[in-house]
Amino acid sequence: MKKSGNSGNLPLLEDPAPCSADLNLFRSTLTDVVPITPHGRIIPAPSRPPPIPQSRMRDERDVIYESMHDPIRWDEATENGDELSFVRPGLSRLILRRLRRGEWVSKAELDLHGLTRRDAKVELANFLVECKRHGIRCIRIIHGKGLGSINREPVLKLHVRHWLMQREEVLAFVQARPVDGGGGAVMVLLKSGTPR
Repeated sequence: MKKSGNSGNLPLLEDPAPCSADLNLFRSTLTDVVPITPHGRIIPAPSRPPPIPQSRMRDERDVIYESMHDPIRWDEATENGDELSFVRPGLSRLILRRLRRGEWVSKAELDLHGLTRRDAKVELANFLVECKRHGIRCIRIIHGKGLGSINREPVLKLHVRHWLMQREEVLAFVQARPVDGGGGAVMVLLKSGTPR
């Protein structure tokens, strides 16, 4: 018994060509239809989002990155070996002694552990602005001892001190007492200002 693609004994049907009677019937039903006239309005295309200036953003990012890699002079404001301290020119060095003794109490602190140099500089700048806004004079900045960095060198320690020297509101800073973090922190005295 031969098998064909036809199931059962049904005859195969082909697509019938439209007969003229069907076409005439279709046309007769469309006699009342009027084509749509142009309305003269412009339908705007959906607006595209503005292009993202990738090149300009990359350039700005590079400028910020370059500005954060300040040259550090290793002999700047060194006092006793490894301990760096700073007092603004024209101010008494007695301020350093008083800071070292803890005569000013830290009213705010910033912990920079685990941050990159770039992020640390931004956080430090924002923190100093907030301290100035609230009239805070003495702060502690924890930069760590560099035990988790490559070659176990205190990368942030040197940069933090350099950035602080560049800030106008910083009057002086010293390495923190052992109870306040020792070589992993710095005590900073800021200019007095009225809180806003």
